[in-house]
Amino acid sequence: MAHPRTKLIRRLVQRLHPYVPGEQPKSKGLIKLNTNENPYPPSPKVLSAIKAAVDGRLRLYPNPTGQPLREKLAKLHRCRPENIILGNGSDELLEMATRAFVEPLRGTIQYFTPSYSLYPVLADIHGARKNPVPLKADFSLPSRKELNRPGKWNVRAALSFITTPNAPSGCGYRSAQLDQLCRWQKGVVILDEAYVDFAKENSLRLAFKYPHVLVARTFSKAYSLCFQRVGYFVGHPGLISALDKIRDSYNVNGLGQIAALATLDNLPYYRSNFRKIIATREKLSRQLTELGFRVLPSQTNFILARPPKYSAKEWLQKLRKRKILVRWFDHPSTRDYIRITIGTAKEAEALVRAAKLIQTVSF
Repeated sequence: MAHPRTKLIRRLVQRLHPYVPGEQPKSKGLIKLNTNENPYPPSPKVLSAIKAAVDGRLRLYPNPTGQPLREKLAKLHRCRPENIILGNGSDELLEMATRAFVEPLRGTIQYFTPSYSLYPVLADIHGARKNPVPLKADFSLPSRKELNRPGKWNVRAALSFITTPNAPSGCGYRSAQLDQLCRWQKGVVILDEAYVDFAKENSLRLAFKYPHVLVARTFSKAYSLCFQRVGYFVGHPGLISALDKIRDSYNVNGLGQIAALATLDNLPYYRSNFRKIIATREKLSRQLTELGFRVLPSQTNFILARPPKYSAKEWLQKLRKRKILVRWFDHPSTRDYIRITIGTAKEAEALVRAAKLIQTVSF
């Protein structure tokens, strides 16, 4: 028998399958390579700025639009503050875009698959139509001929999400390819560049070239601020102002704004970390390949690898027993792979040692 209060909940919500984040360990001593966090802490100057702000101002509301941070980002990206809107992480902005640009029941949200698993959840919450478009077997973008086939890419979709570089594959997409996709599209396109700081190129120029294109960025992955939740969109002022109409008041907390401002004053520190992560990524990819893994080329701070001898799910469990967390997605195109965040060089070495033992020892 249904719970008596079920009738109080919308049917749409009752049927929802929520987004499932990676495991957050409750015990110490685990090597956490499952949620694509930066293994290096924020700059000491950023930590100092946050600590210095923990004073009487905590009783006050923060700047409602994050104007100082928007001005500094505009200077970095050579645009105007009107081209930028801040969010409580880029996830909030993706949700805002869904509400701003898609008519419930009638509008279509499309995305490549596999990609960020939040996209279909946002569509379901909004009651929008979904158009998941499969990537090619190697996780690259389909050709224009392939996309033009009936039932594939919908050029009139109200909102199209494109994760670039892709997650969970780590595959990088050329800006020229994305330019072509954006040019065809009639609705809004969001290029979700959460991992772009680890890639060979970015597509920020498309946010200025096309009035229907937004580029999403975050301070979480590359800039070690997952805890603070600060993201932003760059795009045409017309789209930005539409989003601002539905933005919650004071949606980005004051300490987050201060941390992001201090981050932008310390970019050399972070760029050094990017180089270390990329070097570790390339070395780990080579080592796992030598152990029989099929490692996909990555332009992110993680790799997707098909392991030998055991199933990917078994590898997830065997690594977990050795106190190493990785991620496994039970999706037809990814269930043979595990996704591994690039940690420190020491953590990568521990992973390789564990992989060698798993292949030689049964337990």
